[in-house]
Amino acid sequence: MAESGVAAASLFGTDPRLCSADVLPPAEVRARIEVAVLNFLAALADPSAPAISVLPLISRSAANRGVRRALLRDGVSSVYLSHAFCRRSLTRANDGKAFVRVWKVMEVCYKILGEGKLVTQRELFYKLLSDSPSYFSCQRHINQTVQDVVSLLRCTRQSLGIMASSRGALIGRIVLQGLGEEHVDCSILGPSGHAITGDLNVLSKLIFSSDARYLILVEKDAIFQRLAEDRIYNHLPSILITAKGYPDLATRFILHRLSLTFPNMPIFALVDWNPAGLAILCTYKYGSISMGLESYRYACNVKWLGLRGDDLQLIPQSAYQELKPRDLQIAKSLLSSKFLQEKHRAELTLMLEMGKRAEIEALYSHGFDFLGKYVARKVVQGDYI
Repeated sequence: MAESGVAAASLFGTDPRLCSADVLPPAEVRARIEVAVLNFLAALADPSAPAISVLPLISRSAANRGVRRALLRDGVSSVYLSHAFCRRSLTRANDGKAFVRVWKVMEVCYKILGEGKLVTQRELFYKLLSDSPSYFSCQRHINQTVQDVVSLLRCTRQSLGIMASSRGALIGRIVLQGLGEEHVDCSILGPSGHAITGDLNVLSKLIFSSDARYLILVEKDAIFQRLAEDRIYNHLPSILITAKGYPDLATRFILHRLSLTFPNMPIFALVDWNPAGLAILCTYKYGSISMGLESYRYACNVKWLGLRGDDLQLIPQSAYQELKPRDLQIAKSLLSSKFLQEKHRAELTLMLEMGKRAEIEALYSHGFDFLGKYVARKVVQGDYI
């Protein structure tokens, strides 16, 4: 598809600078793979100047990234990529294996789409580790190559037949109904909640009904289960959702669907007071930088409830921990990003100045029932950024 066509088909409408990945049916994805093969063969068979063609990919470098600021009433900002290209070449030094990996991943995707199957990236890794161990020696090779294929074909990961490996769960005042399935009342579940499937096709067909007023996004499973055990949603009408750490695609997808279904329901994030906690919040809020072509599809207007600098008075000195090298690395990356808003930057700067981090569990110094009261008080008082 021409660049102007891609831009016109995207959320960003007529702005030609912005590029996105399309949600496509299997037949069209297979057709795009076939076109890539035919172009490769045509260049190779050119009688006047036979050549091995390069693969033009949308660049995921920092120079090609930007932020679509919230201009509409939804208040959602998101990461995007512009139409700058990088190229995979078989003949370029240190690029040959990456070139071959793209073709091998497209080969498997072409086959599974024809069979009507879905696989996870982990399953894809083990398949290619078995078939081509010299090219796929670690999961990172698969992760990077899948994004190369997304950049080449301009289609989403799910469109390639690759589904998310979900760890997420939700609980609270919401009823889920799949097509032709019995409804699930999440307010009567145990503290582990309802497991979120990794199949985005299934998630896209769920019907939601809820009388909740708030959606609380929780970084950690242990905190999620503490709040669920306390049935916080009975006195603070809410839905709790967690990805049990760094947000997976399925959890981000269903959160985004909830935000569209209930546009007046604010989303509050409860994360650790450390650079990783802020990075998790930013992934929900703006999308993943590594998935820049798809990020806008899952971005939500997330508010930072806690922990924040104003809450440090609640935490005993003995509960603080020193920032680790990984924390400093994440902080450096966040500070250099284009999307970090000023109040978030101020929180991160305070962490660095103190050289300290604090986890949500530190609030248990006031008793195990304090966490629910803390969350309810901040929500009711509008204490968030």
